[in-house]
Amino acid sequence: MKNKIIIGAFSLFVISCVPQRILEETKDKLSACETESATLKKSNQDLESKIAEAKEKMAKDEKALIGLQKDTAFVGSNYRLLQSKYDKLNQVNDQLLDKYNKMLQGSEKDNANLSSKLQMTQEQLLKKEDELKALEAKLNKQQADLDLLSAQLKQREARVNELEEILRKKDAATADLKKKLQDALFNFENKGLTITQKNGKVYVSMDESLLFASGKTAVEAKGIEALKNVAKVLEQNPDINIVVEGHTDDVPMKGAGEIKDNWDLSVMRATSVTKIMLQNAKIDASRITSAGRGEFYPIDPAKTPEARKKNRRTEIILTPKLDELFKVLGDN
Repeated sequence: MKNKIIIGAFSLFVISCVPQRILEETKDKLSACETESATLKKSNQDLESKIAEAKEKMAKDEKALIGLQKDTAFVGSNYRLLQSKYDKLNQVNDQLLDKYNKMLQGSEKDNANLSSKLQMTQEQLLKKEDELKALEAKLNKQQADLDLLSAQLKQREARVNELEEILRKKDAATADLKKKLQDALFNFENKGLTITQKNGKVYVSMDESLLFASGKTAVEAKGIEALKNVAKVLEQNPDINIVVEGHTDDVPMKGAGEIKDNWDLSVMRATSVTKIMLQNAKIDASRITSAGRGEFYPIDPAKTPEARKKNRRTEIILTPKLDELFKVLGDN
């Protein structure tokens, strides 16, 4: 379906059919819109991927931290055990030295035996000292690794928390925008107009019956009133990107004037809606993209009058800007 989506903005002319130049401008705007859409989609995917990777890495680091803590505790226990043995050997060595001194006048055999034991004890002491030094070095290294891992884990936690907070604010802003639109359009909701929130966006969908006469592109009075209310809300929320999409049913048009087919009809209707909002509120025109999708994005694919009525609609799609999120991703 993506290959069939064409987004563009057509400007209506009063005295002539739609010239080739308008078609070319629409294709250019379509390309820009598709690029922006792809960028937003990729950024969301990158964000979700990076958050998942950060959480997975955080889980691994926490597991490694627990293992390192257990290993450190085990090494510490061995260190204390060796220290105890070392102290006992020192006591034995002192005792042997004392006996050795007392028995210097004794038999040659006893002196040799004591000398041998004394030498063995001293060798054992030196060996234990070497083991203690090795354990101390290992403990110091593990402590340094533990400190580094803890610092890295805190950094990752801070980054994940920052990204999640930005997403939370974006979702909150989207929900707040939906509430403001519902309040402003209370008299129109469920009377040819619906407001929904999905995929981080707010969709204001208006039936053909609310905006246009059949096959026409001029917005009628009741539709203008609804669009004025929408425009006032958007004027007060400048950090929102706006896409106006026109949709038709699948019944081919056989026009001979400005409107030659469903593409023309959908684009011109989207442009009419855009112009009314710009005329009735202070909205930066660069925030808005007007697009026509013809019959190629139906709500109901059935070939019934009821389904076709649903499909003849204009949607205003509102997306909070993600500049703050892009900056965080760029800094990291």
